[in-house]
Amino acid sequence: MTNGTATVTIRDVTPRDGLQAGTPVSSAARAELAIALADAGLAHVEAASFVSAKAVPTMAGADEVFGLLPECDTVWWALVPNARGAEAALAAGVRNITVTVSASTAYSEKNVRRSTAEALAGLAEIAAVSQPAGADLDVVVSCAFGSPFDDVISPSPVIDVVDAALRAMPGARITLADTTGTATPRRIAAVFAELAGEAHTDLGLHLHDTRGTALANALWAFEHGVHRFDTATGGLGGSPFAPGAGGNLATEDLVLVLEDLGIPTGIDLDAILRIADSLSSLVGHSVPSRTAAAGPLPFFDSQRPLA
Repeated sequence: MTNGTATVTIRDVTPRDGLQAGTPVSSAARAELAIALADAGLAHVEAASFVSAKAVPTMAGADEVFGLLPECDTVWWALVPNARGAEAALAAGVRNITVTVSASTAYSEKNVRRSTAEALAGLAEIAAVSQPAGADLDVVVSCAFGSPFDDVISPSPVIDVVDAALRAMPGARITLADTTGTATPRRIAAVFAELAGEAHTDLGLHLHDTRGTALANALWAFEHGVHRFDTATGGLGGSPFAPGAGGNLATEDLVLVLEDLGIPTGIDLDAILRIADSLSSLVGHSVPSRTAAAGPLPFFDSQRPLA
């Protein structure tokens, strides 16, 4: 793998995806976590989700979280499920919005209680609210490489969702999400082969590590032109609505390997490892990240003789 002048953009989603399926954490603690991630060099952080507190109690108080975030170089993102969520996010000062649409109708009905077709129709409503306010939008396509409900068995439904999303939200980014960790380089390549035009210009990946393939998938995708990734410190996360969903690709795992390859991330690995260590007490269990457990790499330089 060559580094050249390539860089990556990593959006840490720990305060949102990383915490959504666990025990509720206070708004103040989630804001403190987001700020710590920014201090560690994360240029993008998904800090909260403006969803129903009844549906996802762990995400209650999203407006409080954003009220505690400082203006800084870090771009703060929030997830919204519908136009009402977008209005609440905008009122809280959010200007960078993610919205999910699933290639799997079965997952969509469990996650947002709407079919994929209904969720796609809602994108235009979110765009009508958000884009006049100057918000940047990122459509995250769930179950992009397979579904736990066996209703995404080829790239076709993924491509249909991407095309419909771009029609509803012109200029939006597209992030393909491996919601339950079913992606492999072969499956990602199959989807990429069907994508064309605008969707390829700023494509991102949101990877989960259910089967231990997330890092391999990220490195393959980077080599094939994807330079934008969602990760979570400690490897936390997973959808509460997807059976068998594992945690996200760990921020520290990706940073460690990229930096060792000479690919700059701008992220302080030692600081991320300290945050990962603190997360264990916050969530009440150890984090799954391998790098969090093993620590940073020892020095190794092929240009020097081995001792």
